[in-house]
Amino acid sequence: MSVGQAVSIMRGGIFEILLLSAPVLIVAMVVGLIISILQATTSIQEQTLTFVPKIAAIMLVLAFLGSWMFAHLANYTRALFSMIPSMAK
Repeated sequence: MSVGQAVSIMRGGIFEILLLSAPVLIVAMVVGLIISILQATTSIQEQTLTFVPKIAAIMLVLAFLGSWMFAHLANYTRALFSMIPSMAK
């Protein structure tokens, strides 16, 4: 395996991590921002108020996009496994 192949595999892995985690992180960030704006406007400073809506939103995102995430990760894994014979040379 050459250095170029190793860098390509690492780049692909990092891209897959970013691609698969982005929807969950973006939804959590947006829900957290909305809740923090709500807390600031109503002067409610309850720390546990942010957790339940974030967890619910993350679970909904995982329920809707879970099959896509799994299929994308399975395709990437198949591509990695198909590259194994060429790495042994």
